[in-house]
Amino acid sequence: MSQNELIERIFHEPSRMAIMSALCAADDGLTFTELKDSCALTDGNLSRHLKALEEFGAVRTEKAFVALKPRTTVRLTQVGLARFREYLDALEDVLEKARQALPTPRKTTALFAARPARA
Repeated sequence: MSQNELIERIFHEPSRMAIMSALCAADDGLTFTELKDSCALTDGNLSRHLKALEEFGAVRTEKAFVALKPRTTVRLTQVGLARFREYLDALEDVLEKARQALPTPRKTTALFAARPARA
């Protein structure tokens, strides 16, 4: 698989990267509200991104009632974790190549050298 193929467009969207990153740090998943607050998203935005990630197989949502209130919990799937890890590795490689391609910074002289104060 080429590097460009590993740069999954599904993860490349900043909100989805935030969602995946938050879920990576949560062994037991996060509730919809916790994830929404962690990623600073609206209910609608989070729902839309979760739908795309769920269709891709990266996350799964579980709905349950807790104390008679509905609770949605979002968890990473094993496939989602593996694909996100591949994505991060590929992105790291691309960034390193870009860093290496940058010109070496030259030592610059100050435009305005410090001058003694006038009396």
